[in-house]
Amino acid sequence: MLKIGLTGNIGSGKTVISTIFSILGVPVYHADEESKKFLADPLVKNEILKHFGYGILSNDQSINRRSLASIVFSDAIALKQLNSILHPKVKQDFITWALQHCGQHYVIQEAAIIFESGLSGEYDFIIHVSCPKEIAIDRVIKRDKIDGHSVLRRMQFQLNNDEKARLSDFVISNDGCEMVIPQVLSIHQQLLEICAKRNDDIAPGTAYT
Repeated sequence: MLKIGLTGNIGSGKTVISTIFSILGVPVYHADEESKKFLADPLVKNEILKHFGYGILSNDQSINRRSLASIVFSDAIALKQLNSILHPKVKQDFITWALQHCGQHYVIQEAAIIFESGLSGEYDFIIHVSCPKEIAIDRVIKRDKIDGHSVLRRMQFQLNNDEKARLSDFVISNDGCEMVIPQVLSIHQQLLEICAKRNDDIAPGTAYT
């Protein structure tokens, strides 16, 4: 089974692309969404409060993600600290999740900062969803109901499109002009062929660890 990383900057449309893969029957793990559940873990919550203070709590004493985001997307050190708390949890959760889908040809982990977090070596192949900056900003403004300045603050912690494309094995253009479904289908077929070839290369009776 191959482990595929699906990445792209904020507003690139990773979720749309991952949905297409899901329709094709490919299991997809949404790292950014899954990381949110750890905010309710008492040990994780206490660690976050120790670093960011009780001012990030909502009235119900849960962590207010918007308040936390306003801190970490204004301070690179704070963002690194938060990632150091959450990423190990998400990494182990993904490993456990992937084992539950070991009968699949490949699985996908959707994550925004694969390269920025030094996690690229965890995958067999990486797909980057590329989108012009102006389009991405407009998408996030409409989706999250925030201003352009806030979007740009988040973008400053991510590598640019060209750099991510250079580092990736596959690139999907999601600029609103080029159709994305044929691009996904092409990559899907290539990955299935790679899986088939790898299976053919494994001789019967050979033990692998």
